[in-house]
Amino acid sequence: YAHPPKVEIATTAPDDAIMLFSGSDFSHWTSDKGKAVGWKLIGDTMKISPRSGNLITKRNFTDFKMHLEFKVPQMPANVKGQGRGNSGVYIQQRYELQILDSYGLELQKNDCASMYKTKAPDKNVCRMPEQWQSYDIIFHAAKFEGNEKRENARITVWHNGVLVHNDYEIPNKTGAGQKEGPEPGPIKLQDHGNEVSFRNIWIVPL
Repeated sequence: YAHPPKVEIATTAPDDAIMLFSGSDFSHWTSDKGKAVGWKLIGDTMKISPRSGNLITKRNFTDFKMHLEFKVPQMPANVKGQGRGNSGVYIQQRYELQILDSYGLELQKNDCASMYKTKAPDKNVCRMPEQWQSYDIIFHAAKFEGNEKRENARITVWHNGVLVHNDYEIPNKTGAGQKEGPEPGPIKLQDHGNEVSFRNIWIVPL
């Protein structure tokens, strides 16, 4: 029992899913700097070209379920902390689900699968750098009456198939996220200066 068999969870997009990235092009994405997408297409993946800018979806979203896969690079041993494969999934450009090489660490609120600077994940299920990992997300947007918030946003996250946030209420925007409001917003993939790769990204509005 000390070495249980490895379980691989294969997640297939349902028929009603919007394929945000299936490996062929950036048709669902644009740069948040208003210029051409500078990331690289390599096989069925897209890889960040450091300092080329963040990507945001052309479409805005409110409530949804989402799947994406990512791979952080192996950084030199002298690179520490937030420099190790840093990226993030920004929901509505307000709430960041952190991406980082946090393999084998005692997780803090700025490590992989954290709601950045807000809540650490319940478990560390990070894989080693250069191995593919997955996030499966269910998100319910904050509820507003006019400009007054009545209910917090809520999020459930599975990291590599393991539940790490269970219907967590997000009290406010996270980190450098934009101010909360009643409007829907895009998904943003963050360029934080590291060559993080992504593949198989789909979303289902709820």
